[in-house]
Amino acid sequence: MAAAPQAPGRGSIRKTRPLTVKTSLNNPYTIRWSPLEREDMHFILQTLEDRFQSVGLQKVEDKKRKKKQPLLKKQSKDKCRVDVDLSEALKEKNPEGSQQASGWTPVHVRKQLAIGINEVTRALERNELLLVLVCKSVKPAIITSHLIQLSLSRTVPACQVPRLSERIAPVIGLKCVLALGFKKNTTAFVDEVKAIIPRVPSLSVPWLQDSLEDPRDSLETESLESQDKEILETSFEDLSKHKRKPTEGQQAVVLQPLKIKKLIPNPNKIRKPPKNKKTTSK
Repeated sequence: MAAAPQAPGRGSIRKTRPLTVKTSLNNPYTIRWSPLEREDMHFILQTLEDRFQSVGLQKVEDKKRKKKQPLLKKQSKDKCRVDVDLSEALKEKNPEGSQQASGWTPVHVRKQLAIGINEVTRALERNELLLVLVCKSVKPAIITSHLIQLSLSRTVPACQVPRLSERIAPVIGLKCVLALGFKKNTTAFVDEVKAIIPRVPSLSVPWLQDSLEDPRDSLETESLESQDKEILETSFEDLSKHKRKPTEGQQAVVLQPLKIKKLIPNPNKIRKPPKNKKTTSK
């Protein structure tokens, strides 16, 4: 006899979840550091290296003292006795205090500099710098790209110097120097800053004007303010009749289109359908 036909399953068809797509606007402008010439690079590195050696700026760390203290504390039961023993041992080794304490040697020279990306960023935001130098070997490059807009908005000359960390870090006593800034109150690096600034290439940001290239910006702003006052004094009918024409010094702003890109997280990932919670009764 033929087998009886089986009834179709009661379970519903499982639907796969749709992929989550996020839309974002792409920046049409490419912001990069202006290239530095080879001769200027060698001049900047040599002048800075010679000046740091003559000043004697260094960061000293007493590693032996840091390692011995926790061992003595673990072995001893009384902390007061350990402190007394350490103080007596230091006095015997160095009665006149000739041993150099850990930290920066000339503190007043260190206060005239901003070393590191975070310190340079804070000093630029407070408008305290005269010159900014960034190492080219920074990876990823986005770590220092924000300094381009900051330095240009504060009218501070800045450039990317190859092998900055390789040449300057061992002289100062650091492992790396990714960014270096010279403050306005500097007295030890005045001649060096004056010699380096003319060799620094100008930065280009589409939505910011470089005041270093155009020293007549103040005159142009004054003329624009006078024109705005005249427009406010005139009536609405006069404005509708006579349209404002751009002056000779002004340039028309060209707006570039924005591209919309879609971000799909893990497009090659195979998504398994969720398990059905209801179990079919036998």
